[in-house]
Amino acid sequence: MKHFLAAICAVGFFLHPINKCTVSTSEFHLEGDYVLGGLFDVHSVNVPSHQNRPELLISCESDPFNKTFLLPNYRRFQLMRFAVEEINNSTILLPNVTLGYEVFDHCSDSLSFPGVFKLISVNGLIHPLSKPDKNVSRVIAVVGPFTSTQTLTIAPLFMMDLIPLVSYGSSGSIFSKKSEYPSFLRTVNPNNDTLDAIVNILQHFRWRWVAFLNSDNDFGVDGLQLFQKRIQHTEICLAYSEGLNENTDYSQMFKQIEEQNINIIVIFAPKLYAEAAIKAAIQLNVTNKVWIADDGWSLNKRLPKMKGIQNIGTVVGVTQPAIRIPGFNEFLYSSKNHAAFTKVAQQVFCNQDCNCSDLLVEDIIAADPSFSFPVHSAVYAIAHALHNTLQCGAGSCNNSITVHPYMVLEELKKSNFTLLNQSVQFDEHGDPKFRSFSIVFWNRSNDAEEVGFHQFEPTAHFYINDSKIQWFTNGEAPTAFCSLECSAGYAKKQSGIHKCCFSCEICPAETYINTTEDPFKCLSCKETEWSGEGSTSCNLRQVEFIPFFDSGAIVIMFFTWVLMGLTLSISVLFAINYDTPIVRSAGGPMCFLILACLGLCSVSVFFYFGKPTSASCIVRHFPFILFYTVCLACFVVRSFQIVCIFKIAAKYPKLQNWWSKYHGQWLLIAIAFVTQALLLIISLSLDLPRPYNETSWQQEQIVLGCYLNLQATSCSLILLLLLCCLCFVFSYMGKDLPKNYNEAKVITFCLLLLILTWILFSTVYLLYFGKYIQTINALAVLLSLYTFLLWYFLPKCYIIVFEPHKNTQQYFQGLIQNYTKTISQ
Repeated sequence: MKHFLAAICAVGFFLHPINKCTVSTSEFHLEGDYVLGGLFDVHSVNVPSHQNRPELLISCESDPFNKTFLLPNYRRFQLMRFAVEEINNSTILLPNVTLGYEVFDHCSDSLSFPGVFKLISVNGLIHPLSKPDKNVSRVIAVVGPFTSTQTLTIAPLFMMDLIPLVSYGSSGSIFSKKSEYPSFLRTVNPNNDTLDAIVNILQHFRWRWVAFLNSDNDFGVDGLQLFQKRIQHTEICLAYSEGLNENTDYSQMFKQIEEQNINIIVIFAPKLYAEAAIKAAIQLNVTNKVWIADDGWSLNKRLPKMKGIQNIGTVVGVTQPAIRIPGFNEFLYSSKNHAAFTKVAQQVFCNQDCNCSDLLVEDIIAADPSFSFPVHSAVYAIAHALHNTLQCGAGSCNNSITVHPYMVLEELKKSNFTLLNQSVQFDEHGDPKFRSFSIVFWNRSNDAEEVGFHQFEPTAHFYINDSKIQWFTNGEAPTAFCSLECSAGYAKKQSGIHKCCFSCEICPAETYINTTEDPFKCLSCKETEWSGEGSTSCNLRQVEFIPFFDSGAIVIMFFTWVLMGLTLSISVLFAINYDTPIVRSAGGPMCFLILACLGLCSVSVFFYFGKPTSASCIVRHFPFILFYTVCLACFVVRSFQIVCIFKIAAKYPKLQNWWSKYHGQWLLIAIAFVTQALLLIISLSLDLPRPYNETSWQQEQIVLGCYLNLQATSCSLILLLLLCCLCFVFSYMGKDLPKNYNEAKVITFCLLLLILTWILFSTVYLLYFGKYIQTINALAVLLSLYTFLLWYFLPKCYIIVFEPHKNTQQYFQGLIQNYTKTISQ
C-alpha cells in the first residue's frame, strides 16, 4: 500500500515529461491498431540505502544511480517483440489487425513509475475514478512485470480500470486472491507449485535437515512462509533460515550453517541474490553441500562456469520446462541487423536508454532461457482474448467493436488454446493450468541436465532418475539428518524444538511402534494382541479356555454326576431309614436339606467349562455360595446340638428348652439363608460377574474367565467364613465325647479337609497362571462337596447297610448313659 500511495503522489510529477518525447524508431515501441504494454527490468538500478525513500522515484533512462544490465531479462523482452511480430504476420490470429507495443524498462522494484503512468494514461491524463467508457486507453493489456514486489507496487494502478496484467514471473501466492487482484493473471507457476516440487525433491532423497535462504523481499518472504506451511506435516525440519539482501553477512551465515551440520541448502531468491550467495560460498570455501535452486536461477548460465563451482557440492533445481520457440533465433539476427542499419541517436530512446547496440546475438541466445515460454504464452493469451473480443473469423475481425480492457480480461479468463503443443488455460485464480516443472542438476559439463519432472495437470506426477545425478560423494545421494533414524522397535524422543533432533527409546512389551503413523509414540496393543519389547507390530493372542471335551473337564464332570447320584441315593436310603437312630443323630430332616443343597451346589461345577458367558459366570459362583451357606449353617446347628446334648443341657436346661420350643436350629438356618441371599442380591446390583479376558498371565494368550468383584462379594464370603469358624468351634468342643459316638469329630475332620482344600487352591492360584486355573477351581468346589458327602454321610450309610446292630435305640442310649456316668464321677 505504501508503494501505491507513493505512485499516486508522483503521477503529476512524471506524467508530463513522459508525454513530451516521441521517437520514430525504437525496440521498445511499435505502432499498431491495439497496443500491448510491456514491463521488463532490462536494468537493475542500485539505489543507496540512505536514498531509498518513498518520495524518491526514478526514471530508468535518466536516473543518477548505477545501472546493471540484465541480459536474461533483455532476452525475455525480445521474446515479446518476437511474439507480437509473429502474430502480426499470422493470417489466422487477428487477421487484418495489427498489434503494437509500448515497453518500458522497469528497473526498480518499488521506485520506477514513469512507464506505468504512460501505460494507464489517456491523452497524458489519468482519471482513476472515471467510468471505463470515459477512459479508453489504447493499451488493452500489459505483459509483466517480472518480480512479485514490482507487481505489488504497480498492480493497484491497473486493477482500478480492470486492465489485464499478465505476468510472466510474479509467483507470489497473494496474487491468487481475485478479490484484491481481479485483473491479474500469470503464465508462470505460483510459489505453491515451486515449493511443492522442492519439497518433493527433499522427500524423494529423504533429506530432513535443511536450510532455507530466501530473498528479503515479497517473493522470498512468501516462499519462506509457504515452505514452513508445506513441511509442517512432513519429516522435514527447517534447521536454519535467512533473508538475503545487499547487507547479508555471508561469512556469519555459512558459519552458522556449518555449526548445525546442515548439508541441504534451498535458495529461494531472484538471480542476483542467488548469484551473490553462491559466489560467497565459493569464496568462503563452503564444500560438500546440496544446493536446491528455484526456477529463478536453476538455469543460470554464469554460475556453472564459475571457477570453484564444483567444490561447493551438487546443485539440483526446478525450472519451467525448456520449450524451444521456433524462429526466435532468426528473429534476433534479423532484428539486430535492422537495428545496426537504422541506428538512431546511439540507441537513446524516450522510454529506454539501452546501451546495447554492441550486444552479440549469440550472447542473447545463450542467456538464461528461464521464463521464455511464460513470456511467449502471455502475449499469445492476450492476442487470443482480443481475437475473441473482436469476434474474428475467417480472414476478418469486427473492427466496429470498441474494445475496452475489461472485455479483453473476460476473454482472457476463458483462454483455451494450444501453443507449441502446450495447452494454455487459466483457473479461477488466474493461475495457469498448464503447470509443470523440470528437475535439473548441474553436471560436470557445466550444463543444467534434466533428470526428472513434476507435473501438476491433469494429475500430479513426480519422477527423478537418480542414476543421472553425479553427486559430490561419487556414489549414493548425501544424507541430511539431525539425528540418525532409530532402529526398528524404537520410538523417537524429541530433543529441543526440532522434531528431526531426537533420541531413541525402545518400546516396552505390549506396545509397538508404527513409524508411518507416529514415530514419536509407542502405541498400545489391543487387548486381543500382544507384543514383545521393541516390536513394530502386534501379534494376535491365542484364545484359551477349558472346553467341555477337555480330559480334565470330562473327569470332573463325571465325578460331579457321581456326586449327584450319591446324593440322591443317600437321600433315598435315609428316607427309608428315617426313624432309625443313625438318621436322627445325623440331623433327621436336616439331612435332606444338606443333601439337597449339596446337589444344587454341584450344578455350579458344570459352568466352569466352555466359553464363559454372563449367565454362566453368575451360575458358576452364586448358587454355590448361597447353598453352601445353608450347608454350613446346618452343620453349625448340628455341632451346637451335639455340644448342647452332652454338655450344655446339664448346666443350662433353660437354654435347651428355649432352643427346642422355638426351633432354634431352623431359625438360625433361615437367618443365614436370607442374609446370604440379600448379600448376593446387593453384590449383583453393584457389579455382575461377567466374562473376562485375562491378558496379564501370558503374553501370547488370552485366558477366558469370569470376573468376580471381590469387594462386592466380600460380605458373602465373610459370612461363609464366619459360619465355618462357628462350626469348627462347636465341633471342636465335642472332641472328648464318647469314642463310639464320633459325630463332632467327623464334622471337625470335614472342616479341616475343607479348609485344606481352599488353602491349596489359593496357593495354586497365586503361583500358576494359565487356563487350567478354571479346572482347579472346579475341582476345589467338587472336593468341598465330597468332603461332607464322603466323611459325614457315607459312614452312616455303611452302618445302616452293614452294621444294623449299631443303628438301634438301645445302642445309642447305652453310649449316652456311659458318658453321663463318666462325667458325674
